Amino acid sequence: MELRHEMDRLERWRLRMVLPLVRGRLCDIGCGYNNLVRNYRGPGVGVDVHPWPGCDQVIRDASKLPFENDSFDTVTALACLNHFPDRVMALREMRRVLRPDGRLVFTMIGPWTGIVAHILFRHDESERGGLGQGEKVGLSRREISGLLKESGFVLVQRIPFQLGLNGVYVASKSADS
Repeated sequence: MELRHEMDRLERWRLRMVLPLVRGRLCDIGCGYNNLVRNYRGPGVGVDVHPWPGCDQVIRDASKLPFENDSFDTVTALACLNHFPDRVMALREMRRVLRPDGRLVFTMIGPWTGIVAHILFRHDESERGGLGQGEKVGLSRREISGLLKESGFVLVQRIPFQLGLNGVYVASKSADS
């Protein structure tokens, strides 16, 4: 497979923020061109609902992952949780494939940042498959907190970047779910 060498500045920044948090066997959900897996020095698989060049496996739905329970040490979802129509079910599925001591790592912008970014940078969502029913341009910290709790995760850390407009979230399985 051919590597995608031209990552934009945001994608490189995002990878620099996330790579140090990845450990063990990795599953990157919504992998796009699969740059995270390709830059990670360990075993990993990238899945996406869109057949991007470099994607390891195309899936129909992030809430129905084709992996055994407890398969991964780290599950990532970079800049894509807002695109899952049923975010709770997708997060519960990520939790299912995550080992008991594993971690979920994802990045997310807030809704206002998403609106402004789409206007300023003229993102053409049709290139990415479009914004479908249930998708949003970003998620608030309150929404993220509620989604994590409802899906059986505990927020361990939030690391702001891009002057606080973007965030890396690290979560673990909650003990009582």
